[in-house]
Amino acid sequence: MARAAITVFLADDNLIVREGVRALLGLADDIEVVGVAADYDGLIDGAATAAPQVVVTDIRMPPTFTDEGIKGAKEVRKRLPGTGVVILSQYDEPEYAISLLSEDAAGYAYLLKDRVADGDQLVRAIQTVSTGGSMLDPRIVEAMMRPVTERGALSAREESLLRQIAEGKPVKAIAAASRTTQAAVDDDIGKLFLKLAQQASSGTSAALEKLKMLHSAIVQREEQGDTLSRLLPGGVAEKVLREGRATGRTEELTVTVLMSDIRGYSTIAEDADPTVLARQLNEHRARMNRAILDEGGTVMQFVGDAVMAVFGAPLPQDDHADRALRGARTMHAAQNALNDEWSREALPPFQLGIGVSTGTVAAALLGSDERLEYTVVGDAVNLAQRVQQWASGGEIVLTEPAFRALHDTVDAEQLPPQPVKGRHAPVVAYRISAA
Repeated sequence: MARAAITVFLADDNLIVREGVRALLGLADDIEVVGVAADYDGLIDGAATAAPQVVVTDIRMPPTFTDEGIKGAKEVRKRLPGTGVVILSQYDEPEYAISLLSEDAAGYAYLLKDRVADGDQLVRAIQTVSTGGSMLDPRIVEAMMRPVTERGALSAREESLLRQIAEGKPVKAIAAASRTTQAAVDDDIGKLFLKLAQQASSGTSAALEKLKMLHSAIVQREEQGDTLSRLLPGGVAEKVLREGRATGRTEELTVTVLMSDIRGYSTIAEDADPTVLARQLNEHRARMNRAILDEGGTVMQFVGDAVMAVFGAPLPQDDHADRALRGARTMHAAQNALNDEWSREALPPFQLGIGVSTGTVAAALLGSDERLEYTVVGDAVNLAQRVQQWASGGEIVLTEPAFRALHDTVDAEQLPPQPVKGRHAPVVAYRISAA
């Protein structure tokens, strides 16, 4: 399947530049220009209508020809959180780029107009900011590095590290490229800055401060992402970082909820060695987690022997019901493989019953800085738990809305309508064997 194009909105008061950039981007297979503007108001109104993934804008535009482009891009990001921004400028002074990136390094790039057509620089910048990354024009990087490297006091390794910092690369990326640990890179950066500070003259101290500001902005964003990744389920941390989501803010989404449970778990636990059972449960969770993530699902909770996942949140998916069913089938297959491994150790097998329900939910980020939880609330969540109880080991039971939401034809047994606690009307469901 072809990858969806990145949608771009262009803003520049110079018609020749604007159309030249549009033509340049037209050569890229994965980029689609969805609108253009020549001034601040046109940028705001046009982007609000087109809802692009990325805004490419000049710094200076009517009405005042000062910093309308930057102000406009930031206003677009307020209205459309997560929008990437590429600033095109004729100014190669690092101050412009640093002032932009030091406020919010995520999803910003700063390129020089006279080098936009060089290679695929603009295309790479658009691709980078569309996923929350940041990028600086190589000439800006050179301008920042020159004062602190022209004295020739750095080794080749130190100069390479300094260049990566000036390019805005995260510590994780530097560590991966160097095949070392983040702690080792952090230590090397600290030593490098100390060495530069000791050697700094009045001419190099300002350049050193710029590098420190940029590095600080990147590190701050990395630390925020690491913290959120520990607190939130897969996929949610990235969405929170890109959108600047506030705690307590809700959104309404149509999703498919999956609930699984180990049949006879209490009996297994009664006869098992707790240490061995804990190992089995950990291996089970790891396999279930992978099966769900591979289908683009979000693992919401592990509660005892139960697993709850949602498809279609935090990022909408048109085929969320299909993904949930494929995930459920993969979960059964993964557990069967694990049971085979356990049989060689004479360990008891786990048999899963899985319930799947589709409907509208309210999704929200709840909690505090110390503990955050991404929660979905609605009838679909309750029904997934109810119909899961109707599934024997090796079976999947779908509510009627979930079954109707499937795009592919599936052989299933329609169950007689059954009453469900808390609902007036009986519930129609369909049972599928995972075999």
